[in-house]
Amino acid sequence: MLNFDKDRFIRIQNGAVSISEMARPLVRRLLDQGIERVYFMGTGGVQLLVLPALDLIQRHSTFPVAACYPAQVVVDPPAGLDEKALVIIPSLSGTTRESVELMAFLKARSVTTLTLTGHADTPLARDASHTFTNFAEDDTSSESFYLQTLILALALLAETGALPDHDAIMGELKTLPALLVAAKEAYEPKAAALAEAIQNEPWHIFTGAGSVWPEANYYGMCILEEMQWIRTRPVHAADFFHGTLELVEPGVSVFLFKGEDALRPLADRVERFARRYTDKLWVLDAADVALPGVSRRVRTMISPILLATLLERLSAHLEVLRDHPLTTRRYYKRVEY
Repeated sequence: MLNFDKDRFIRIQNGAVSISEMARPLVRRLLDQGIERVYFMGTGGVQLLVLPALDLIQRHSTFPVAACYPAQVVVDPPAGLDEKALVIIPSLSGTTRESVELMAFLKARSVTTLTLTGHADTPLARDASHTFTNFAEDDTSSESFYLQTLILALALLAETGALPDHDAIMGELKTLPALLVAAKEAYEPKAAALAEAIQNEPWHIFTGAGSVWPEANYYGMCILEEMQWIRTRPVHAADFFHGTLELVEPGVSVFLFKGEDALRPLADRVERFARRYTDKLWVLDAADVALPGVSRRVRTMISPILLATLLERLSAHLEVLRDHPLTTRRYYKRVEY
C-alpha cells in the first residue's frame, strides 16, 4: 500500500481499543461521585469525530449528553457546567489553543474533565482530571478517536444499565485493528482509481446520514479543504432535498457515504436522485467492507470507522497525484488569527 506502515497502524488502533480496560471502571467511579451529565467538547474536526458516540448514547439512553464548541463555551457557556458535569476533550496535539483556554475555564468552575490526547506531556493531558493518551498522527487519528469515544459511550451505557452485552461488543471491537488493515488492502486499487478520477475536480458535494454523516463532513472540511485546498459542500442527506439538490447537474462531483444503521434509507434516496442527474457520483458504502466475525449489531456502530480507514487510502493517493502534501498549510498554525 502507498505510504502505509501496517505495524504502526495496528499499534495505534490497538492502543485506542486498550482504553476499554480503564474506561468502564472510570465511568463507574465518576457516576458514583455524582456526575449527572456529559459534554463532548473538541475543537475543529475532532469534534465531528465524537458525534457518532454521542448519538449512540442518545439513541439508547436518556442520560444527558451534549456537544459544544470550546471557543463558544468560553464566551457563552451552557447551563450545567458545574461539579456534576463531565467534559470530554479530544485533542491530537494536546495543545489546541481553544481547548487549552477551555480547560482553564472549566477548572475555575470545578468541572471534571477527561482528555483524549495523542501526547502525554501536553497542557491538556497534564491539566485534566483524567486523561487517556494514545499516540497517533493525522493519518491514524480518525479511527483512534472514533474508537476511543465509542468505547466511552459503551461504558456509559453499560454502567447506566442500557447495554447488557457490553463485554461481547468489546470482544468484537478488539479484533477491529487487523480487520481495518485488511479493508485498506482490499480498497487500495479503488482508492488509486478514485484519486485519479477526482484529482482535478474543483469542488465536491459531500453527503450522508446517521453515524457516517460526521465523517462526510469531516473529510470535506479537514482533508479536502484544509489539507488539499479543494472546496466542498457538506450537507446531511436529510437536508439534501432542501437546497443542495439544485446544484446537481452533469459534471458535478457528489460523494455519498452510506452506513449500516437505521438512517441508511436517507442515503438510498440521495443515491437514486443523484444517479439520474450527475455522471460523477462516488458512493462509499460501509456494507461493502468484509469484517469476518463482526456481528450486524457492531457493524451498525462502526460504519464511520470503516469509511475513515478507506478514505485514508484515497488521501494517500491524492496528495501524490496533486503534488500537495497533506501537511501543507497556508494559514492554520502559521499566522495569527
